[in-house]
Amino acid sequence: MLPALLTISVFILLPILYAVVLSFQKVNLLAGVSEFVGFDNFTRAFNDYRTGIALSNTALYVAIVVPVQTLLAMVLASLLNAKIRWTNTFRVLLFLPTLTSSTVLAMIFMFMYNSQNGIINEFLSLVGLPTYNWLGDPAVALFSIMIMNIWATAPFYMIIYLAGLKDVPESLYEAAELDGASAFQKFRYITVPMLRPITSFVLIMGIIGTFQLFDQSYIFSGGTGGPDNSTLTIVLLIYQYAFQTYDQIGFAAAVAFLLAVIILIATLIQRKLQKDEQVY
Repeated sequence: MLPALLTISVFILLPILYAVVLSFQKVNLLAGVSEFVGFDNFTRAFNDYRTGIALSNTALYVAIVVPVQTLLAMVLASLLNAKIRWTNTFRVLLFLPTLTSSTVLAMIFMFMYNSQNGIINEFLSLVGLPTYNWLGDPAVALFSIMIMNIWATAPFYMIIYLAGLKDVPESLYEAAELDGASAFQKFRYITVPMLRPITSFVLIMGIIGTFQLFDQSYIFSGGTGGPDNSTLTIVLLIYQYAFQTYDQIGFAAAVAFLLAVIILIATLIQRKLQKDEQVY
């Protein structure tokens, strides 16, 4: 186990400890100096205007993306688990977005979101719906990232749900059919309850992943978090403070530490709710 423990220590544990130490200091990388400032960085984080915006954007992103992608993944898995033709083909086609690099995916959607000749606005115009400036309008910029990520991540969780559906006894569905249950009733009263452990895992992974949104927001906004800070996320804010100014590493580390605490609290709450459901 020694090689694995050394690798984890050098590349995970030591950087975490070093980041915690930095969060209590004022660091200037260009000058090569640091000064212990105690909890000043954390106090500033609670009062910083852009930190509040980034936290609000990230919370909205998590609140919408996690439930939608979880429900969509469960529905898709249930449909593909049914005995229909071309099931394996549909599984491959639906899983393809997950195999695409997030950077490539963001570039593709930037072309699709183009306000002049993007395919999405062309389609909306064709069916008589209003078009949007997906990348330049602060009211819809964050939602454009949500749509892209839901489309790209739901298939990954769909595969997890498909694996869970294989353990659901077929006799339950057969008994429900004998009692006259509809397809929706079988989904509501058999599929959803039997997949609760899988749903708990999917929710935890979704919460962790969405709180760490960075690359798509960076690419869509050119690293600024614009327009008007509408796509500014916590991780993008940490990057800006840490690697665009070089004199606010300590503050960036403090924000990163707070983000880790937020993710931990959200995960513990979700696990507590899931445990209560199992007891019930």
